[in-house]
Amino acid sequence: MSHETVQRPLGIAILTVSDTRTIETDKGGNTVEHFVLAANHSVKDRAIVIDDYNSIRNTLIPWCNDESIDVIITTGGTGIAARDVTIEAVKSLFEKQIPGFGEIFRYLSYTEDIGTKAIASRAEAGVNTNTLIFSIPGSVGAVTLAMSQLIIPEMPHLVREITK
Repeated sequence: MSHETVQRPLGIAILTVSDTRTIETDKGGNTVEHFVLAANHSVKDRAIVIDDYNSIRNTLIPWCNDESIDVIITTGGTGIAARDVTIEAVKSLFEKQIPGFGEIFRYLSYTEDIGTKAIASRAEAGVNTNTLIFSIPGSVGAVTLAMSQLIIPEMPHLVREITK
């Protein structure tokens, strides 16, 4: 089986879920943006919302319907604290889940970054219509790991798969 990829720059939207971050202090979102731009893709939109189910969905739904946005990457709110509702909001929009992303991310987090603390990560990926969605933790270490080893290398192939 060939590993065909989309050969054009992809349009990316970045959502940071945090009660405290601003664009200036959003190290996780800034790291996502750095990786996106370094890979010659474009940032079509970026937002910060509080840890609130409806706020997250209300930001994501228009992005899923925007044909210029191929991929949405959310950071933050993926843990197990009561306020962490990113995964619930994002999964409610999935038409298809991509369980391998979360499984491999947790494995890499365990072996290369945070050890057994990785069991508390609920990182997920899935598809809404023709939009690929990744939800990753907000720490710079987690973002760097996800972006460098999984998202940037696989994004063009996954986008091609969901749009062919």
